[in-house]
Amino acid sequence: VAMETVSLEHQIQSVQRHIAFLKKEQMELLHDLHLEILRLQKHCSELTHDLEMKELEARQQDVLDRELEEKCRAMEAQLEEKEKDNLELRKELQHKETLVAALRSSLRSKERRFLEELKRRSHRVTILDTELQKQTEAAAYLS
Repeated sequence: VAMETVSLEHQIQSVQRHIAFLKKEQMELLHDLHLEILRLQKHCSELTHDLEMKELEARQQDVLDRELEEKCRAMEAQLEEKEKDNLELRKELQHKETLVAALRSSLRSKERRFLEELKRRSHRVTILDTELQKQTEAAAYLS
């Protein structure tokens, strides 16, 4: 019986050491799990913050995109208006170029008639000058 008691006491001590070891291991495991939970919570908070920032940036980008689209539409409308204005100005320019060409043609025609008239009068002046000279010579001869 004494041997059995000693054997049982050894078994009890062995079991108690195992229990103490397991408690110690469990405490370390719980501590590590707690640290891992804290690390994961921190990581989750960072990811949530990043996601919120990206959503904010996406909303801001959407606002900027809409503003740019509105500006683009306004600029396209202005461009269309300017193109219409340019078309009208081109038509007006073409009309004025036609008028200028007609005026140049008319001016050349008048210039030709003027030069012909000038030649004719110059010839007439030469004839009259020659006649005057003859009469002057005749008057000088007679006097």
